[in-house]
Amino acid sequence: MQTRLIHQAAGQKTYAVILSSGDEVMACLEALAASERLSAASFKAIGAFERAELAYFDWQARRYRSIPVDEQSEVAAFTGDIVLGPDGAPAVHVHAVLGLRDGSARAGHLKSGTVRPTLEIVLTESPVHLRKRWDAESGIPLIALDEPPPTP
Repeated sequence: MQTRLIHQAAGQKTYAVILSSGDEVMACLEALAASERLSAASFKAIGAFERAELAYFDWQARRYRSIPVDEQSEVAAFTGDIVLGPDGAPAVHVHAVLGLRDGSARAGHLKSGTVRPTLEIVLTESPVHLRKRWDAESGIPLIALDEPPPTP
């Protein structure tokens, strides 16, 4: 993973993050979030995966159901955020649409993805902190705008 700060103004930072063949995207984003102490970032990306695992949130069961993608795919859409999780650590959340060789697509919550040959991410960090808290109805952490910012 290569990272470069490409813009900074008024407390906002924009990074270019370039992943190469073999990089696992979630591990890379989690490492970046920890090293840069990201707490209110959003990102988008283009590129391709050798293989990936997406997931669909099954509302009735209150759990994610796996959608394996065991072939080369184009990252047609990739968007997400990084905010502080209920434990105070950065939490990475990604949704992706992956295009397959026959023109069909698979979409969902990204659990993992092995890059091949590249994934080009543009990430913007806001100077404001956001935090998630556990939502009793869904059983998953959701951004809580009324949650007070962490104290330094």
